[in-house]
Amino acid sequence: MGLEPDLLAGSQIEDIISIVLGHVKDGYEASCLVYVIAADTVQFTDDKLIAKLKCIRERISAEGIPQVVIMTKVDEACPLVKQDLRNIYTSKKIYEKMEMCSAKIGVPLSNIFPVRNYHDEIDTEDDTDFLILKALEQIVQIANVRLEIMKIK
Repeated sequence: MGLEPDLLAGSQIEDIISIVLGHVKDGYEASCLVYVIAADTVQFTDDKLIAKLKCIRERISAEGIPQVVIMTKVDEACPLVKQDLRNIYTSKKIYEKMEMCSAKIGVPLSNIFPVRNYHDEIDTEDDTDFLILKALEQIVQIANVRLEIMKIK
């Protein structure tokens, strides 16, 4: 279940925070929180939803848990990227979307990973796979750093 703008709609703030803080099965500890946000709608994101996300981010950050954003649908947000996915890191529009997401939610720009969704393809595409796998690799590295820190404490 995702978040919805209305206070009692979708996943609840306290439920998400409780899960991330480990209030689940014995031995489970969260090492990273991943938000999934569509690049083509980030500027239209409802203020109530942004307030929920900020509340979650602040409480989770206070516990030292890193947070990342998977920014999906980059091809829908930028015609240049839609034409050639390899333009993703030179696209000013995508960079602006990432900056906007960082400013609205508070996740560092370096923890926002743009990806293209699979939606109507029959076969896989190397460029799409590369972005998804690169994002996953970065998330695993961030989570591993958190786990190493937790071991030291």
